[in-house]
Amino acid sequence: MTGRQGAAGAMLVVISGPSGVGKDAILDVLRALPGHTGHHYVVTCTTRARRPGEVDGISYHFLDPGRFHALRAAGGLLEANEVHGNWYGTPRQQVADALEAGRHAILKIDVQGADVVRARVPDALLIFVAPPSVDALLERLTSRATETSDELLLRQRNAAEEMARRMDYDYVVINETGEVERTAERIGEIIALEGAKHAERRVRI
Repeated sequence: MTGRQGAAGAMLVVISGPSGVGKDAILDVLRALPGHTGHHYVVTCTTRARRPGEVDGISYHFLDPGRFHALRAAGGLLEANEVHGNWYGTPRQQVADALEAGRHAILKIDVQGADVVRARVPDALLIFVAPPSVDALLERLTSRATETSDELLLRQRNAAEEMARRMDYDYVVINETGEVERTAERIGEIIALEGAKHAERRVRI
């Protein structure tokens, strides 16, 4: 831990949820909501291969395993975990810079990563995005057709484990089918509420 402290009121916000629940679409809407355009949306590092349409440095920082683990060994990642057979990690510098500038740092990370963040940063705000049902989630995973059959089975199995952990979070928000805007608005309301309640809080990472 670096011990760097953010400006008063700046929060570390974790958005988690099973694969296919719609986290990326929700964050796209949240970025455009009034009052939320000034947040810093942290770009995760990953060893996963880039999918069609993804942009390095915007979708993820796509790193080969050697570069990823070198960054991890140097303390450059706030958290790092292997998920679905690939490594994901949160760049510590991005988070620290955002907090010191007085901006909320928004992290989209898995349940394992959220555990690490909560242990290291007790003042972090954790929000879990859940599907309306397991069947709806499986339908979304199948319809997006971005994984092989083996990858799909792994994500389905992991989703059940992740759903079992949702009550470990500060808030659970259901992303109803076709209601991405409403889900993003609810998350925006939660961030605004928590920010107002703890306006003098200084998050240390």
